[in-house]
Amino acid sequence: MSSDLLYSENPKMPRNNPFMFTLIIILNIAGLVAAIRLDQQSFQIIGLVVWLGTVIWLLIWYLKTKSKKLSITNRDMLYEEGLLRKNRKELALDKVRTVEVDQDFIERIFGVGMIKVFTAGDLAEIEVKGLPDPNKIRELVKKIQHGLEKP
Repeated sequence: MSSDLLYSENPKMPRNNPFMFTLIIILNIAGLVAAIRLDQQSFQIIGLVVWLGTVIWLLIWYLKTKSKKLSITNRDMLYEEGLLRKNRKELALDKVRTVEVDQDFIERIFGVGMIKVFTAGDLAEIEVKGLPDPNKIRELVKKIQHGLEKP
């Protein structure tokens, strides 16, 4: 039986925290407008600093979200984290006891949520925030587990 890739996603940046994303975009535009349109040099410098700060903030946030990835095959679940230094956790799906999905109201509207994967202990082995369609992950793991249980 080969290991086919069934799911592979990174957390989603704007949908994970839409209010913060909107605030950063508004500050970015306001900083750029202030740097270009205002007459006083001190306001132009402040606008430029705000614009540059929000660009750096967005870049760091983007790199943090792209450095996390959850993949599911028909045998394993693999969670990778990090850009330069990688941390990988691999779980056999037949050892997974529970997949918990946690979504607040805003996360349900935007279709993202946190998943927690439990094996034998009381602490989650894998915990990822901001994954798209987290209920699909839970259902996928259940389907695979029920397929593994059949003779």
